[in-house]
Amino acid sequence: MISRDSVQTLIGGTAYSTDGDKIGSIGQVYLDNSSGQPAWVTVKTGLFGTNESFVPLEQAELTQDGVRVPYDKDRVKGAPNIETDRELSEQEEDQLYSYYGLSGTGTTTTTSGLTEDSDRGWGAGESGYQSATTGTDTGTTGTTTGTTDYTTSESAGTTGYDTSGPTTDDAMTRSEERVHAGTEQVQAGKARLRKYVVTEQQQVNVPVTREEVRVEREPITEGTYDKAMDGPALSEEEHEVVLTEERPVVQTEAVPVERVRLSKEQIQDEQTVTADVRKEVIDTDGGTTTSGTTAGTTRGTTEDDENGPSLLDKAKDKLS
Repeated sequence: MISRDSVQTLIGGTAYSTDGDKIGSIGQVYLDNSSGQPAWVTVKTGLFGTNESFVPLEQAELTQDGVRVPYDKDRVKGAPNIETDRELSEQEEDQLYSYYGLSGTGTTTTTSGLTEDSDRGWGAGESGYQSATTGTDTGTTGTTTGTTDYTTSESAGTTGYDTSGPTTDDAMTRSEERVHAGTEQVQAGKARLRKYVVTEQQQVNVPVTREEVRVEREPITEGTYDKAMDGPALSEEEHEVVLTEERPVVQTEAVPVERVRLSKEQIQDEQTVTADVRKEVIDTDGGTTTSGTTAGTTRGTTEDDENGPSLLDKAKDKLS
């Protein structure tokens, strides 16, 4: 079982499947109100971690940088879409137990994170829990017929109201979200080599030789007289000549002509992504900006300005 002491390791860590594949980064840790032990974590999945899914820790194993759960990424991404940054209701918890095939009773509620305890570091507070990821107190937790009610910060008192509030010092912490853009490899297509046989006609000129009959006549001379008079004076006879000719003969043979293979090259492009980020703005109400003159509302932020001091800093300088 994963103990409460492992919360700091879980928050911001990585969730892995049983095969060691990365599922996503862990956003928040939810504790069981009855036992105070970690019961659920939210895992950021999807492109740039825009989706946050609940994953049970009932059969999870703690790793050096996060947790290993017996589910793959598709199973986690397909979990019921439940709003985070608040306590799970009994109905939502039953819905998650049913999706993951667990035998949860659904009678316990969970909350996000832990409070700061001076004796044990991270521990359970006396009334409810504080978010370990945002640092804001969820207030007093009361359970009535299986549901949890939150009181307002005024009725809960000033103790633990803010990590930088009336019970700490005279400074207020201002936070803002930053965009961290990354990349993930996805399949964009496939390319394959395939060869097949086609038939086409080719014309080749082949020189050929043939024989033709030509009749030659020569007069009787003294040299041919004896051959001409050899034989009867009148007779019938035949002479035969065999004629020949050449004909084209076609043969084919397969010869290698080239080798073809597929290779990949990386092309570096640039794409612009857009994300909504939130930031805290600190205002001052009812402050006196100059001697003898009261300004109704003086607005300014505590962050440094590249062009000079803020309105709040100028007001403090004039008062001093």
